[in-house]
Amino acid sequence: MSKPLILASQSPRRLELLKQINIVPNKIIPADVDESCLKNELPSVCAKRLSLLKAEKIAVTNPDAFILSADTIVACGRRMLGKPENEAEARKFLDLLSGRRHRVYGGICLITPDSKKRIKLSQSIVRFKCLSKEEKENFIQSHEWVEKAGGYAIQGLAATFIDFISGSYSNIVGLDLCETNKLLKSADFNQIISKCK
Repeated sequence: MSKPLILASQSPRRLELLKQINIVPNKIIPADVDESCLKNELPSVCAKRLSLLKAEKIAVTNPDAFILSADTIVACGRRMLGKPENEAEARKFLDLLSGRRHRVYGGICLITPDSKKRIKLSQSIVRFKCLSKEEKENFIQSHEWVEKAGGYAIQGLAATFIDFISGSYSNIVGLDLCETNKLLKSADFNQIISKCK
């Protein structure tokens, strides 16, 4: 009998993505950790560290389960764009993203019932077209920026802003499904159905 799978995330997007590849976690236990990046920490390093931190926190009280966690960081250069705290910050993010490329880093961690830790990093490049004042204001008024890393969701209204992506689309949404699939398969998690070589 397979050990249970716990998703250490409160993100509804990650849960929906897992369902897309026929994976339904036995439990969802959000990991309450400090998601601040360390001083001079690179975005890629931060994404991996936070995904590990989340998984480790849940693994302490669930040692006999597979623990899957993830963290997404949006960055322009070395500047990390977290979740906007208000409309003013959301506007700053849109101004910064308009007409240029940025990167989305996705850290994925799996801790197995035998305490082995597997960590992957997914990296996608996204380019926004030049946004007009009207487009920015309409987006701000939509409130889609609330609780979104970088202040947008590629599967929402912001899809009309994006004229180029390179890398995993699902990573930009919140969880690289191909890398997640590989992690679970490498750990002999036998509930997985989809294939990605």
